[in-house]
Amino acid sequence: MAVGSALKVRILFRNHGGAASEKVSAVEVEDERGSVLDCGSPLPLCGVRAISSTIKKRQRAGAVQDAIARIIALSKLVSRFANAGSLHKLRDVAGDQPVRSEINHKEFMTEKIGFVGVGRMGANMARRLKDCGFTIAAVFDRHAETAQALASEIGAVAASELAEVTKLSDVILTVVTDDQAMKAIYTGGLLRRAKGKLFINCATVTPALHVWVEAKAEKAHAQSLEACMASSITQARNGTLYLMCGGRPEAYERARPILEKLGEAPRYVGTSGKAAQVKALVNMVMNSNTAALAEGLGLADALGLELTMVREVFSQTGANSNVLKTDGEDMQNRDHACFFSAAHAAKDSGIALKLAKAQGLALPLATATKQQYDRMIAANLGGLDKSGIAELTFKGRGTP
Repeated sequence: MAVGSALKVRILFRNHGGAASEKVSAVEVEDERGSVLDCGSPLPLCGVRAISSTIKKRQRAGAVQDAIARIIALSKLVSRFANAGSLHKLRDVAGDQPVRSEINHKEFMTEKIGFVGVGRMGANMARRLKDCGFTIAAVFDRHAETAQALASEIGAVAASELAEVTKLSDVILTVVTDDQAMKAIYTGGLLRRAKGKLFINCATVTPALHVWVEAKAEKAHAQSLEACMASSITQARNGTLYLMCGGRPEAYERARPILEKLGEAPRYVGTSGKAAQVKALVNMVMNSNTAALAEGLGLADALGLELTMVREVFSQTGANSNVLKTDGEDMQNRDHACFFSAAHAAKDSGIALKLAKAQGLALPLATATKQQYDRMIAANLGGLDKSGIAELTFKGRGTP
């Protein structure tokens, strides 16, 4: 078998007398040709590590060693839900993605969820998961009245301190603003008695901070996962976020049923910090596109061109972009109701520029874009949507 060939793991569940006695009865490994490797039949879950020696004797490709690690990680996950119902599952353990799980989401809904940070994004994510059948046990926000209002709406506890969220929840989602806020919650009691808990961190913060959080969580015998979001408030409510995830595969596998209710196709990027790197690049490019669109429309307006026509032409040519769809009309109409603020745009471009500096790269376009968003902040326009950058480029504007 060549490196990168597919290995599949089949985990069989048998009913041995009533729903309460559903147990894993066998684990089989199948190669890319459909041949079942001789791992013993049946193979109890507690003996899953025996797969390792069997495969090593047959195939010594590097990909197989990675597959073995993923099999073992999956076995730990499955063992937590072995009593949940009759299942017959097939797992793909090849490639860069963690083992794909097809366990019924109802098995995971027994895990109670807590939220730290319930502004517009966090609150809509909590509402979405509540609608999907999850129990939202506790919510916390530095603005206590915000947490109380949401708690009353969804039937959760408005926690007065971070440790209470951890105590009442199995999985805690954090949706905070920046590195400082993230450090504050993880040094402010969130990891107290956190053994066995899973922390899913959704904020756009520096990659190094996600690595730091993972180390802190593991020291507390907990798990952490970064789940960086590349969407906005509406998508949070509708469950159509685009999520880029980084961390240990077993943490991702545990989180995936929750993530799939928040986003249509969560993407596992790699180890801790890697998803944050990708998210920084996404926002850097998006911000530069936004600034360029504002300049294009601003110049069109100065030339006396009809802006709706210009936007339609842009949409059919190389000037087209998602930013044109989301922000073009708002720039034209000066409607800068906030979905992603100029202040956040400046922060995120700054994260990308720091990564570039560490690699010895000069990024003049990203630098110029950040300077524009910094100008907005200096002009007290940082609370506007990123589309508000057009206020700097259209003649005669300056203020919305």
